[in-house]
Amino acid sequence: MAVTAACAVVASLLAWRAAANRPKLQLETARVDRGRIVAKVTATGTLSAIVTIQVGTQVSGTIAALHADFNSLVKKGQIIAKIDPALYEAAVQQASANLVAAQGNLAKAKAQAVDARRQYVRNVPLAKDKLIAQADLDTSQANADAGDASVLAAEGSLAQAKAALHQAKINLAYTDIVSPTNGSVISRNVDVGQTVAASLQAPTLFVIAEDLAKMQVDTNVAEADVGRLRDGMRVTFAVDAYPSEVFSGAVRQIRNSPQTVQNVVTYDAVIDVANPGLKLRPGMTANVTFVYAQKDQVLRVPNAALRFHPAPEMIGRLRGTAAHAGGRGGETLLPSRRTVWVAHGKRAEPVQVRTGVSDGSLTEIVAGDLNPGDAVVTDVVGGSLPTASGGGQTRPPRLF
Repeated sequence: MAVTAACAVVASLLAWRAAANRPKLQLETARVDRGRIVAKVTATGTLSAIVTIQVGTQVSGTIAALHADFNSLVKKGQIIAKIDPALYEAAVQQASANLVAAQGNLAKAKAQAVDARRQYVRNVPLAKDKLIAQADLDTSQANADAGDASVLAAEGSLAQAKAALHQAKINLAYTDIVSPTNGSVISRNVDVGQTVAASLQAPTLFVIAEDLAKMQVDTNVAEADVGRLRDGMRVTFAVDAYPSEVFSGAVRQIRNSPQTVQNVVTYDAVIDVANPGLKLRPGMTANVTFVYAQKDQVLRVPNAALRFHPAPEMIGRLRGTAAHAGGRGGETLLPSRRTVWVAHGKRAEPVQVRTGVSDGSLTEIVAGDLNPGDAVVTDVVGGSLPTASGGGQTRPPRLF
């Protein structure tokens, strides 16, 4: 019995010494308050004109002249470039000559057909009177029918010649590169003397923006945030060129086509932007903010308080007892709710809350035993401990 009592005394002494040497807990807290919460989604996008047209060429050749340059204002139908027309003018002349030849061949075929038909008509009564053989009559009939067929063939050749001439004139007209719309040239991709080949794919000579006073922003919104957006939502954005200025717009469309880059799925939210001062330029990067919820004078706690979860072995020390975690009054914590720890001096008690909207740093509290001014725990650190060498002090370690 004496040995047992001695062991108990030693164990108590060791426990008391361990407790005495245990680092004291220091609570880092923040105050609950009332104020405004603006819930928002941020994304990046690229500015562009609403209508951008790539102007190419349907014929090959050498650029003979340019009548527009970067930033030029152009009108619909205006000639903005010229391809050397020499080959196409020659093709028109050749097609014109072929047309004249086809007309002559048609006239000849008609004359021959009339003569053959006349011979056949003459031979019909002669054959009845047995003055010529039946074979001669058959031959004259065949010649008459062949003459009619020759006329049809000549008429077809004439039509082909007319079509060839029309095509040659169209190709000649294509040597004039005209603007398809009113707008501003934002890109010129050719120079005088450069040869362009349109045999496989029409090369792009110019890029024309129809109206830079009306632009759009194509944004990449993460799939986790796209459900918060809606058509017509007002947005704000900033560009690096004007860091102190805020621009605004409205969501025109949230496109259903997903874009996957490095296993991240995003969707294109298209934003209409007015640009009356022409400050915004195509290609600028826009940092866009979508505000999907806004509340005033709501109860707020820092998100750090909601993220604070003490280790099980430290809960008793926080509460100043050896009891398990519970809310005020000892209620059982429900997994469907969030928990914050409210500090009371050097102790803290867990409180269940139900949260609302969040702006990323503060979160609305819609239910729970919290009041403005309460101190909620955001972190816990231990007391000063000796370094590994036994000398000096080290920074208090984080226990959670």
